[in-house]
Amino acid sequence: MSPILTCTDGSLYAPSVYAHSAWAAGRMGAGIQVLHVLDAHRERAQGGDLTGAIGFDASTELTEELARLEEAQGRVARIKGKAILEDAEKQLRAAGVAEVGTLQRHGSLADTLEELEPTASLVVIGKRGEHADFAKGHLGGQLQRVIRSSVRPVLVAARAFKPIQRFLVAFDGGPSAMKAVEFALTQPLLKGLECHLLRVGHPDDQAKAVMDEAVAKLRASGYAVTSSVQPGVPEEVIASVVNSGGMDLLVMGAYGHSPVRHLILGSTTTTMVRTCLVPLLMFR
Repeated sequence: MSPILTCTDGSLYAPSVYAHSAWAAGRMGAGIQVLHVLDAHRERAQGGDLTGAIGFDASTELTEELARLEEAQGRVARIKGKAILEDAEKQLRAAGVAEVGTLQRHGSLADTLEELEPTASLVVIGKRGEHADFAKGHLGGQLQRVIRSSVRPVLVAARAFKPIQRFLVAFDGGPSAMKAVEFALTQPLLKGLECHLLRVGHPDDQAKAVMDEAVAKLRASGYAVTSSVQPGVPEEVIASVVNSGGMDLLVMGAYGHSPVRHLILGSTTTTMVRTCLVPLLMFR
């Protein structure tokens, strides 16, 4: 089994990310590769450029000083990143993961994942990172870019890990939803868990046939499956079923079944990631 790629920035979500990763590793029989990315562009942006507001001589001196400062900040960032990776490995091994590797890279997380994903089975990331505004419920910008670009399933960790026994598939019949069903059929991560398929809207005969076929395949693969179709606003209905049905995991496509799904992150997806208190398993 290819390793699980666990993304960390050492933020408040990090322990939960490690716990979700350990859970997935145990079920999939996989090792874990922990990734920490140093985003040099963001660090430079925080420092700003002050040289345009002063004279030439002072500008030269300030530029040299800023270069020394940037070098020092880079060393601190690398040391901090190393400490984050060491802590991640310690927590994962304590959780029972035998195979743990660590990797530190420079650049953007999305670009780094594009390079590393082909050899991974799953990507795990926190809902919010160190720069997200928790008070306003903002999603991490890194998370949105990862979901938008990832070719592997993305497990979005909740604030705290809880045992996962039942999962809900938000099923719209689109390519992403079908990919989620195929994953459940062929991969061990969800095997043995209770499964519920939910479609929001008023399906026609063709939509009902697609959903019935998915249910039949899941049952033939050994899943205990229930299914339902409910009218209403998707994000409201899905959230209600997750909460009232005691679901531990939400499985859904990162994009709705619409012509613009490749241009923007689906509004239902964004709302679910922001408001749901359970982890989400996302498929693009």
